[in-house]
Amino acid sequence: MAKETSKTLRNDVIYSIYVRNYSEEGTFDAVRKDLNRIQQLGVDIIWLMPIHPIGKMHRKGTLGSPYAIEDYRAINPEFGTMEDFINLCDAIHERGMKVIIDVVYNHTSPDSYLAKNHPEWFYHKEDGTLGNRVGNWWDVVDLDYSHQELWDYQIETLKMWAKYVDGFRCDVASMVPIDFWLRARQEVKDVRQDALWLAESVDPGFVTYNRNRGVECASDSQIFEAFDMSYDYDIFNTFKNYVIGKETLEAYSQAINLQEMIYPDNYVKARFLENHDRNRAHSLIRNEQALKNHLAFIYFNKGTTLLYNGQEVASIHTPALFDHDPIQWDTDLDLSDYMHKLYDMKKNSILTNSTYSTAVIRKDVLMAIHQENASSPHDSTKHPSLVGIFQFDGQPTACDVSKAHLHDGIYQNLIDGKSYEIREATLYTDGEPIIIQSNCGQEINH
Repeated sequence: MAKETSKTLRNDVIYSIYVRNYSEEGTFDAVRKDLNRIQQLGVDIIWLMPIHPIGKMHRKGTLGSPYAIEDYRAINPEFGTMEDFINLCDAIHERGMKVIIDVVYNHTSPDSYLAKNHPEWFYHKEDGTLGNRVGNWWDVVDLDYSHQELWDYQIETLKMWAKYVDGFRCDVASMVPIDFWLRARQEVKDVRQDALWLAESVDPGFVTYNRNRGVECASDSQIFEAFDMSYDYDIFNTFKNYVIGKETLEAYSQAINLQEMIYPDNYVKARFLENHDRNRAHSLIRNEQALKNHLAFIYFNKGTTLLYNGQEVASIHTPALFDHDPIQWDTDLDLSDYMHKLYDMKKNSILTNSTYSTAVIRKDVLMAIHQENASSPHDSTKHPSLVGIFQFDGQPTACDVSKAHLHDGIYQNLIDGKSYEIREATLYTDGEPIIIQSNCGQEINH
């Protein structure tokens, strides 16, 4: 990540909104009217998925993919007007939250403004026609960043939107040159000094697949040169494979621990259970107690928490991306109050600047520890730690917590205030996720 990236982003929660399917109306105004409820969940940053007009050529579905953009400098009339968009941004800011928008700079729709007016800025197939480098993305054509004029146009566009928004989530950022993002970050500062930059980085297999074909594709370590945050796709497949029984929890734990060693000290990962490219978490994790443990862990895990468009109602149905398919808000499981409690825990200062590790302490039970870092080599203070116990099977158990260096005593769960006893280095649980604070190795009695 960029050198100036603040570790306080690790205390933040991002809520991703797909305007088309957030409500029956599918408008900016409908989102604006629901901002108080969203804020009550515990949200710092609202990410609006692409807000621009969608191309008509080679559309997927009936309404097209929001990632097949026709004009980067215009508003999708399906959502409202430019005035409606600005009103939404103003309403977000009035509530003390930030707003970022999607930047889709790897490709456009085949009938985009740029494809019509600057076809020379695009990747061309052997027959001379415009094309893309990823076969199943047949509704888009790829841009060619060997043209400096394209860089100028794209950066001017970012500066235009930076007048209204606080930053950008950059789609498939790994396939756009890092040098472009570095220059864009620097020049956007003229308009928005503290702009946020979130990269949709890609999984390791996609990096090597592209490089093997002679296609430039950045790894996470490169992405972090220009961005504040990146997706955790580098380990997401390991997580998913654990959930569906193809890999062990130990493999997932080791993957998390490796991140702590290979990335810079101020790295920030966007931690999620679901997004617009993935199935709803509840469709994979059917046990409600297990789902709560997984949700608590993405708040506790080192990084920014990323929630997706209605995740709070734990729907099993994965909404369509290319059609009108509004969120069904009347599900049997509403996690809104639970998310609010997790948000309060997320603001704990220990999460801001810690050394982090995870370990499997029983089958399907993960212990994670944030040890607050010393302020200097001369700081001899015993710093507090946060210890999380996450029972991914949702079952009560007895856990050995000796590795967390917790004394016997009564501790309070920072999520819900319940009391738990540690006796002879054993913590007896009820299946709920537990997060406790150890102040200089002393128990919290009450």
